[in-house]
Amino acid sequence: MTLSNLPPLVTVFGGSGFVGRHVVRALARRGYRIRVAVRRPDLAGFLQPMGGVGQISFAQANLRYRQSVDRAVAGSDHVINCVGLLLESGRNTFDAVQDFGARAVAEATRAAGATLTHISAIGADEKSASTYSRTKARGEAAVLRAVPDAVILRPSIVFGPEDGFFNKFATMARFSPVLPLIGGGHTKLQPVYVADVAEAVARSVDGTIARGRVYELGGPEVLTFRQCLETMLRVTDRKNPFVSLPFGIASLIGSIASLVPFVKPPLTSDQVTLLRSDNIVSQAAISEGRTLEAIGIEPALVEAILPSYLVRYRQQGQFTRLDRTA
Repeated sequence: MTLSNLPPLVTVFGGSGFVGRHVVRALARRGYRIRVAVRRPDLAGFLQPMGGVGQISFAQANLRYRQSVDRAVAGSDHVINCVGLLLESGRNTFDAVQDFGARAVAEATRAAGATLTHISAIGADEKSASTYSRTKARGEAAVLRAVPDAVILRPSIVFGPEDGFFNKFATMARFSPVLPLIGGGHTKLQPVYVADVAEAVARSVDGTIARGRVYELGGPEVLTFRQCLETMLRVTDRKNPFVSLPFGIASLIGSIASLVPFVKPPLTSDQVTLLRSDNIVSQAAISEGRTLEAIGIEPALVEAILPSYLVRYRQQGQFTRLDRTA
């Protein structure tokens, strides 16, 4: 194969993360050359078996350091930014990663003459009370200023084998006699399967979906926070009772937990702020054809996927005999 007919090179920032690894897999199956841009390439070697020999390479990059971003993007045909935070740590703040970092990737993409796919989140709003949502919105604005034809994908809660939502509460159910219903558990969510998000990203690279648009990605069901936990308990065959936790108390607990050094808090006050608002696909996105279904992807049901990875939280794992009469 000559240089002139090599497959396009796609650089994936955050390719070793939860969403990123599924994006890499989807791209590898399509035959793209993939450059995984991560802070620690030495910890991303598990991605290589997803592609053929030489198909997946690695570049050291940190969104806080512009020169490393420029080096990672150089020579790319398409760039994907999968990097995002739910928890600030040290210098990896929401501002540094989701605002400054998103702008750095977009500007580097423009300089390289490449196309761009940026993963944001439903609820991105510069007027939001949540720092997470405000920085997501500022990142989107910076992306569109630099690359007006960028594809922006806003998923709802993303679930899958390595997720930080169902796994978190399934772990909690193993050790805690009760589960907290933050704000009474009424917040509406639209969990979307990580492989469906990755497929949407891959189609944006293929060029089969319209560019310069913001897509909202949600699963086929709108579930309350309580219904999500009930589904998790059903799949893991556990019967933990719920206790309602008002937003104010939950926020206070999150603030205190965040002050404990060297310990990852199970909840932060900013995450509680996020739960004060529903996280579902808007009617505007539905009517304008900016959803998974509109681009030809049939989203997976939560209950169809959860048993494939939450089985380990059952008392005897896959050997647990489920009580179908409960």
